[in-house]
Amino acid sequence: MYQLFIANKNYSSWSLRPWLLLKQLNIPFNEQLQQFQVDNYANFRSFSPTGKVPCLHDGDTQVWESLAIVEYLAERHQGVWPADATARNYARCAASEMHAGFTTLRTVCTMNCGVRAQLHNPPAVLAQELTRLDELWQQGLAQFGGPFLAGKEFTAVDAFFAPVAFRVQTYDLMLSNKALSYVKQLLALPAMQSWYQAALQESWREPSHEAEIGLYGTVRIDYRQC
Repeated sequence: MYQLFIANKNYSSWSLRPWLLLKQLNIPFNEQLQQFQVDNYANFRSFSPTGKVPCLHDGDTQVWESLAIVEYLAERHQGVWPADATARNYARCAASEMHAGFTTLRTVCTMNCGVRAQLHNPPAVLAQELTRLDELWQQGLAQFGGPFLAGKEFTAVDAFFAPVAFRVQTYDLMLSNKALSYVKQLLALPAMQSWYQAALQESWREPSHEAEIGLYGTVRIDYRQC
């Protein structure tokens, strides 16, 4: 059985992607959750060549980087990418754009599932990235009919944008009604709810992740239960 190494569910956006994909496709795996520490490189190196998460173990094979994990799974399981070639091309392009881009969104709106935050004077490029995000989502929803980005079924491209759904919730980001409906669709998934509830239950706080929100805003509400 696959072993998927992830970190704190409250913070780890990269971990969420393969975890959610495996859950949605009902692919069996064992979750190996490791806590972020001030310096976790040595610990993470014990299971990941880069000292980062996520990392998938399949027997003696180690697969690191979320996009590589998705492609590894796609070679072994149906439904990872859309069956239709046009939808599959869109899905791969959009997932790759998220994997390599939207750096300001990731920097300014760091993932912290359990809080609600107010941004203060965010950089102008954030608005540009949100416009592009909205455009990208609306393209997929319109072209392939929804409710997911590449059609009726959840695929890897939706997994890649799942952390953004949590960011929209945390920071109350401004998007079109169609884009916000898609966010609600993702947040309502049972697996997303399971991840969210687990994040609220986490009792540990990692100082550097906690401090990130303060660089661009303030916490208004903290829903974490520990």
